[in-house]
Amino acid sequence: MKKVLQLKNLDCANCAAELEEEISKLDGVITASVAFVNQKLTVEYENEAALRRVIDAANHFEEVQVVEEKSASDQERSQGYRKEWTLIALSALFFAVGIVLTELIEGTLVSIFGNCCFAVAYFLVGYPVLVSTAKNICKGKIFDENFLMTIASIGAVLLGEIFEGVAVMLLYQIGEALQGMAVNSSRRSVVELMDLKSEWATVLVDEDACDCCACGHHHEHDHEHDHEHDHEHDHEHEHEYEHEHERTQVQKQVPPESLCVGDVLLIKAGEKIPVDGVLLDENATLDTKALTGESELRTAKQGEELLSGCINAGGVFKMRVLRPYEESAVSKILDMVENAASRKAAPEKFITKFARYYTPIVCCLALALALVTPLLSGLIVDGRLYFKDFARWAQSALTFLVISCPCALIISVPLTYFSGIGCAAKQGILVKGATYLDGMAKANVIAFDKTGTLTEGNFTVCGVRSGEKTSENELLSLVTAVEASSAHPIAKAFAGYKTAHVAQNVVEVAGKGLSAIVEGETVLVGNGELLKENGVDIPALSSPYTLIYAAKNGEYLGCIEVGDKLRAEAKEAVRQLQTLGFSRIVMLTGDNPTRAEKIANEVGVYEVNAELLPDEKLERAQALKEYGTLVYVGDGINDAPVMAASDCAVSMGKLGSAAAVEASDLVLISDNLTALPRCVKIARKTKRIVVQNIVFSILMKGVFMILGAIGVLPLLVAVFADVGVMLLAVLNSFRARKGIK
Repeated sequence: MKKVLQLKNLDCANCAAELEEEISKLDGVITASVAFVNQKLTVEYENEAALRRVIDAANHFEEVQVVEEKSASDQERSQGYRKEWTLIALSALFFAVGIVLTELIEGTLVSIFGNCCFAVAYFLVGYPVLVSTAKNICKGKIFDENFLMTIASIGAVLLGEIFEGVAVMLLYQIGEALQGMAVNSSRRSVVELMDLKSEWATVLVDEDACDCCACGHHHEHDHEHDHEHDHEHDHEHEHEYEHEHERTQVQKQVPPESLCVGDVLLIKAGEKIPVDGVLLDENATLDTKALTGESELRTAKQGEELLSGCINAGGVFKMRVLRPYEESAVSKILDMVENAASRKAAPEKFITKFARYYTPIVCCLALALALVTPLLSGLIVDGRLYFKDFARWAQSALTFLVISCPCALIISVPLTYFSGIGCAAKQGILVKGATYLDGMAKANVIAFDKTGTLTEGNFTVCGVRSGEKTSENELLSLVTAVEASSAHPIAKAFAGYKTAHVAQNVVEVAGKGLSAIVEGETVLVGNGELLKENGVDIPALSSPYTLIYAAKNGEYLGCIEVGDKLRAEAKEAVRQLQTLGFSRIVMLTGDNPTRAEKIANEVGVYEVNAELLPDEKLERAQALKEYGTLVYVGDGINDAPVMAASDCAVSMGKLGSAAAVEASDLVLISDNLTALPRCVKIARKTKRIVVQNIVFSILMKGVFMILGAIGVLPLLVAVFADVGVMLLAVLNSFRARKGIK
């Protein structure tokens, strides 16, 4: 079993790593992952007793609480900031008064009063740190940043440097407050750019509807249709809508979660679409930027599917609910973005392990610096064993401890990935976790499915070849009449054509075509095998498309070419991927070689594998992984095995397919292939920033720790250095939010 728990008051990045380690060790816990940035605990557990242990452990860790709501409200966060900065301001005031009294005014009483001011200033900001340190020591958890600051500040006071002791704690808390503001800024930025959910939906109900309907609990009768069959009933719904138009209806505001399939909604200008639905009016103008990253407005036609999260950029229109809220695009998007941080990339895992061993090591080194170095100094210089210049080396050890705090690394790396995932979401790309963003960053081999990926996946009439005894229009009209009764995907190619004929007694011949009676005459529509079996001679024709032959009363009438149209942006997307350095771009398809080669030539893919069975496609994908990190792009339904085998799986499909979301690591919301090269650029930029932060933080820490150890760097400067490195790394991570050029 798996559950995601929302945490509150998880304000320490190192604490997040400790909490993750503690929960991972609990009985019945299979895996645990704590995401510091969005304060989520993702846990896999064996039974309910294990889950209760997890919740209890989290609630007893520092000030952390497991909460029901998704996050603390803005008001709660604002109150927390005010309290934190008020204490810092009061501490700074007493600190300033203490400096004036001890440094500028002489007198014993004045000096005592000044030191009292220092004490008040210290405890105002140091109390939470001291309490946390005491609690952690009682639990056997010693090596964390609270311990480091407690030792550094108390050590300075014991060495007679009261001014420095207070300054260390004050500057540390200022740094922590700035860090919290920076992290919450990143959290808010993702929430804002994913602000897709509508608080209310305007549903139209009959004026004489019962009170329970007015509350949103309506349509719980036979009128409700399973969403899987909605497309089959669209025309029926449109007729119902015409009748509803004649009835008096009233508007009721209900939460999106209470909407049912079949409800009719009124979408006003500027409102977000609350759930996925079908447009009932003639047309609608939509702003899809929040979903797809595209700023150009899109016009939807009657009967077209509308995704939740889009904004009505035109006049008022009506739509019918196609899916309940929990299955709609907006719900899936928010769920994936919120939970993406639980899937950590390799650098994040490295930093977590690094911090686990790093802090105890530097504490031991600081202890050695404070005790061993003065002993050796006394032995070497004076030839006897005693603590020579103990205060000087103790001061260096405290400085060393302050600088060693690993906050810059622990915070900036996950924050960078979080920002990158948010930026991708803004561009219409859903990334399920940092590990997949890393996969896209290092990918150099990409394989495409054909149908529904490089092509639109919708069959259209590409050509009409009439025989000697009929015209093109008559041939198309006759075939349209027969195909109107078929549920085969090819039949959809004729859905937009009008016909004066009426087909009766339509019989489907499995895998071959249709036979029907049209105006008293027998008509055959299908492949060449169907016509040959019925004694009809057909000419030898070649075409990159599927040929649909037609005959009437045993006489050949002609054929119609039906094909899958190439996506308009496919060629440009492939060109950009080549520019980005992909060494191999391959098409894997089960279609015949002629059609596959035609599409490949049009799009610019020069390596084609056609007529592949599912297991053969899987074998080919596994072979491609030998050439590098493989990205596979497919529809997410028929290609699930290949997607599972690839390093990074990308699905097409506007989130209407649950299978597409489940099988893939990334989802292109807009179905636009140019989002792929954009995703690669975002991933590579994010990875560059991660590497920059790791190298910068470790390098600067190393330099400052050496300077602190030899006594060149004063304690106050060490605090500035520690806070400064952390803030610079965090600010650098924000660059991942700005996207790409």
